[in-house]
Amino acid sequence: MSVWQDLLGQGQVVEQLRRAAAAPSPNHAWLFTGPPGSGRSNAARAFTAALLCDAKDPAERGCGQCRACITALAGSHADVTNVTTEKVTISIEEARDLVRKAQDKPSTGRWRIIIIEDADRMQERSTNVLLKAIEEPPPRTIWLLCAPGPGDVLVTIRSRCRAVSLRLPPVADVTELLVRRDSIDPETAGASARAAQSHIGVAKRLATDEDARERRRRIVRLPLTLKNVSGALRAAAELVQLAEAEAHASFEQRDAEERASLLVSVGAPESGTLPPSIRSQVRRLEEDQTRRAKRSKNDYFDRALTDLTSFYRDVLMLQVSSASDLVNEPMRKDLEEAARNGTPEKTLERIEEINKVRRRIVSTNVAPLLAIEAMTVSLL
Repeated sequence: MSVWQDLLGQGQVVEQLRRAAAAPSPNHAWLFTGPPGSGRSNAARAFTAALLCDAKDPAERGCGQCRACITALAGSHADVTNVTTEKVTISIEEARDLVRKAQDKPSTGRWRIIIIEDADRMQERSTNVLLKAIEEPPPRTIWLLCAPGPGDVLVTIRSRCRAVSLRLPPVADVTELLVRRDSIDPETAGASARAAQSHIGVAKRLATDEDARERRRRIVRLPLTLKNVSGALRAAAELVQLAEAEAHASFEQRDAEERASLLVSVGAPESGTLPPSIRSQVRRLEEDQTRRAKRSKNDYFDRALTDLTSFYRDVLMLQVSSASDLVNEPMRKDLEEAARNGTPEKTLERIEEINKVRRRIVSTNVAPLLAIEAMTVSLL
């Protein structure tokens, strides 16, 4: 078992990172880019483990079995700082804390490594705080930044980083991972990987949560209900409701797990009133979870709209007689009828309308329902 085993369909990336981990002086700053679900953060963590691996032979770094590899992958290595913001942006204060951490010498390993999983959420002022630390880091510090694309990071930062470009893995590879790692039956794994369009995290959720599969099925079938304006408005309301239900279900499970883990770590009593010191820690956790929920809701709207786009993507594939597999194969008859009743040009217009709303929800404070209502009317 190596640290690279879950980087599916990323052969060139793995080889690039293997060589760097074996080098005596790897580049001091790296930028991992790729579409959602491609495994940017997983690649950064695997590279971190390989850089810190205890293997004596440099060519074997990334063994996945030594203490350094295990703790680095688990996020508990003393020389690794992993930043995943729970807010809309990474603040200047947080950026300054990272600069200070970067000055610390490694305590147990060869390197001090700072991973910023949401580098695209840094405002320009925050990025400028990091600039000099990334441009001229201490000799034993390595920065690993993750973002959807190179354009999501300021050029002054991008130009100082070694680029690592990931792609979405093939459906077959995601299916194999779900079967091997999560013990999911092959048929469910394959259907979930295809419906998730190779997004590994979404595929796992679909494979393990029947309610999530049903919510997605209802979203993808919404275009079939768009007959008039009133139907479009009802479809918009349903899409918003389904996206919020998916977000709530995800938050509820994760929040409960985090609370349980915190109570165990601080030695809370199994029953009765919590001591004041523990109550304050629980309150801080709940506040963090509330901030995260506010930020992440937009991500769930984006995912719902991505699922909606897959309907029109399949329609377009049928209209242009493409040999590509359909994302929503169980709906083939409905998709073929929709393809006959439209043109490729009109389908492309509908896809662009959905993408416009995705961009508006992510980049502005628009009310999701109002934006989605305007979108569904435009899809008529």
